[in-house]
Amino acid sequence: MTADPQLLADDLLRFIRDKIPLARAMDLRLHHYGHDTLALAAPLAPNVNDKGCAFGGSLASLMTLAGWALVELELQRRGEDCDVFVGDSHVRYLEPVWNDFRAEARLSEGAGFTTFFATLAERGKARIDVRCVVPGSGERPAATLEARFVAKRRAGAQ
Repeated sequence: MTADPQLLADDLLRFIRDKIPLARAMDLRLHHYGHDTLALAAPLAPNVNDKGCAFGGSLASLMTLAGWALVELELQRRGEDCDVFVGDSHVRYLEPVWNDFRAEARLSEGAGFTTFFATLAERGKARIDVRCVVPGSGERPAATLEARFVAKRRAGAQ
């Protein structure tokens, strides 16, 4: 396991771009990673719709990948060998995005990794709620995603 969280994040981004063709086509980039937040970025050009603004599917994909990566990186930091899935999500599109964009992921209010990892230790699977935001032109976000991610230990993992 790599001790440096930034190296883990860089490795995970390479993995995402290598294994998920959509992420490569979107030209997905790591914008920021901190212990409790992760932001991914994408340029507008490969993610544009017929109106010249960001395609809604690209916004949803970027937010989903940011939330997934936040959970995945915390599992990796703690040496847990798990598969992470989206269990449920709800997207809201609030305003068009006319420029390059980013999705910022953090745990939802009331969610915490302490409970998540205690449940994982006890049951071999756990879920956690994440909130992702694409910043808008003002104080209001351009898009939001509320998602529940599920982690399951891989067969043979302890």
